Amino acid sequence: MKYLPTSGLAALVRRVSLMDKKYGVEWWILVAGAIIILGVIIMAVFAPQLAPYDPHNQNTGPQLAPPSSSHWFGTDNLQRDVFSRIIFGSRTILGVAILAALISSITGITMGLISGYSGGIFDKILSLIMDSVYSFPGLILAIAFAAMLGPGISSITIAVAVIYIPTYFRLVRGQTLTVKEELYVEAARAIGTPSLTILWKYIYPNVIATTAVVFTMNVGDAVMIEAGLTYLGLGLPPSVVDWGMDLAMGKKFLPSGQWWMITFPGAMISLLAVGFTMLGEGLAEILNPRLLER
Repeated sequence: MKYLPTSGLAALVRRVSLMDKKYGVEWWILVAGAIIILGVIIMAVFAPQLAPYDPHNQNTGPQLAPPSSSHWFGTDNLQRDVFSRIIFGSRTILGVAILAALISSITGITMGLISGYSGGIFDKILSLIMDSVYSFPGLILAIAFAAMLGPGISSITIAVAVIYIPTYFRLVRGQTLTVKEELYVEAARAIGTPSLTILWKYIYPNVIATTAVVFTMNVGDAVMIEAGLTYLGLGLPPSVVDWGMDLAMGKKFLPSGQWWMITFPGAMISLLAVGFTMLGEGLAEILNPRLLER
């Protein structure tokens, strides 16, 4: 007797059910965050197909028209379709936030591994520098770098990335100091294994799990920082479609009743930040060994 193979959908449902029983509400927090992020990513990737108008088109309809069937999120003071700008703006804010988090994670993890493993005066000097940077409020530091570098996507990416480097450095350095004293690391060092090999094969795999959680949290925070800098006029030039830019342009029309210009960009910024935060919280709980003991 032949058995029909289990369908992909049934297998997926069974796997989700098992994860639910194993992790409980933490699993659904992770899933909810992942769905939000996936939705924004799809919106960014397929922006030309999803947007009904060109985001720069200044002749899409009446000026400052409220939400309607032809303009779901209304139009702005330049007769541009707000819904189309929301869709295309996802590309900018998502790209800046993820790229900034990648730059800061790669830099911070590398410096933390080298500093924690090498020790000595190099470790002390680097730790002092990182502690000094870490002591500044993140937004203030980002404002300083953005003002110094000037407006532009690359400038705001660097400004946002700099403020998260100490977070990765401190986390990875502390774990490296602990892991390098383990017996298997001592044994590898005793048989003459190169330091680079020890760092890559024995120490790095033991610190990467926690940095994944920090990464998702930092992307959510970077979304808010990027929008804040652009709102203050320190991030991107007006020609770039961005949620923070639309938020800044719409604030002056709020007292006269044009609420949609500020509501929809603000809601999307909050939703994306919450999505990454939920993903990070879910990962933090699921990767917690104590959770498996329940």
